[in-house]
Amino acid sequence: MNRYELFSEFGISRPVYDLALAASKDLQKFRPAIDSIAEERQLGVLRAFHKAHISESSFNFKSGYGYDDLGRDQIEEVYAQAMQAESALVRIQFSSGTHVLATCLRGLLRRGDDVLIATGIPYDTILPTFGQVTLLAPADKKAETFKYSNSKQSLAATGVSVRALDLTQAGRLDLAGIEAALLPHTRMLYVQKSRGYSSRRALLSEEVGPLRELVDRVAPDCIIMVDNCYGEFVERLEPTAYGADLIAGSLIKNPGAGIAPSGGYVCGRSDLIKEVAEAMTAVGVGAEIGPSLGFNRQILQGIYQAAQVVEAATAAAVFAALLFQKAGFAVTPLPEETRGDLVQTVQLENAEQLKAFCEAIQAAAPVDAHFTPIPSAMPGYDCDIIMASGSFVQGSSIELSADGPLRPPYTAFLQGGLNFWNARLGAILALEGVLGL
Repeated sequence: MNRYELFSEFGISRPVYDLALAASKDLQKFRPAIDSIAEERQLGVLRAFHKAHISESSFNFKSGYGYDDLGRDQIEEVYAQAMQAESALVRIQFSSGTHVLATCLRGLLRRGDDVLIATGIPYDTILPTFGQVTLLAPADKKAETFKYSNSKQSLAATGVSVRALDLTQAGRLDLAGIEAALLPHTRMLYVQKSRGYSSRRALLSEEVGPLRELVDRVAPDCIIMVDNCYGEFVERLEPTAYGADLIAGSLIKNPGAGIAPSGGYVCGRSDLIKEVAEAMTAVGVGAEIGPSLGFNRQILQGIYQAAQVVEAATAAAVFAALLFQKAGFAVTPLPEETRGDLVQTVQLENAEQLKAFCEAIQAAAPVDAHFTPIPSAMPGYDCDIIMASGSFVQGSSIELSADGPLRPPYTAFLQGGLNFWNARLGAILALEGVLGL
């Protein structure tokens, strides 16, 4: 069987296959940089394992309160070192990235505090936790206030003010605007590293550096917190290496490598980690409780494999950018751009193309490939969402997945892939589906 026959079994036409060959050839010039980052991060994780003295006993099973869970404590030591942080909280009890972020926000903010979001209005699922956000505007325009929740659990309901400042037109942090917007009671500067459901670029870890210098000069008591979802292991260093006080994310994204069945992490300053731990459990017990329930091996194996899996997913994202660019579609980031996260966007023309794109990604999945994704309402979103994710772990976005809101500009958000070849096939099938309409 020749190579085209292998792909034709999946319904791929010769013209699309030829485009894929050209994209694969162009990808080779980007692979050395991707591989170099993966090697450096992999060796960093290995050093963390050695420092924490990971052994078979680390895979222990603790139930009940979870007191003296040695393996859990070793996992947190591994995460702290691998993420260039003082301390870490890594728990199976966190069920999503939003859950982790909400716990941090509620644990660190008090009545009368102010939060300044430096990256504009954040993605939909975290907005109800904020409750209400005032989007600041240039001097010649009025600020707008948006209400997202009536819950008594929201920050707005508990007396915390939340303001947001857009990035510059170039997609950079508006350092001058941030300096002008910082108030004496601004307790937190919140940064969303990834793009969410927006067209903006993902930030790079190094962009936290100038932000750190600004905060140290103007508001030294202000916490810099970074939503690090989709960004872990994509770059040589995490935002904590450049001065972020706290980063947080989900184990069913990059750091879990499709192995961790659930969970989330927070890394950063030890004093802040202690406060977040008490918000997660109870004052006085904090990180001392929360049993690992036998999942230590999966969590450790996940972070051990993370660099390699992220490498494959990054290469697949660059391939998808090359492929769809050759077919005439607008893509971000461009193939040659430095990446701060795993998300690759493709701008499509209409809802039917977005559906076809996601249906093809589902058809390429190892699990539930025979199902067709149907657009539907989802909590936290203001329109129907179509999501394709045939994954071993439900909702795992380090595994090959694609989604997008059925609203203009009909952008497909593609991410993940436990191995390059499967993710590559998914991108090719997606192009076939879109062009076949």
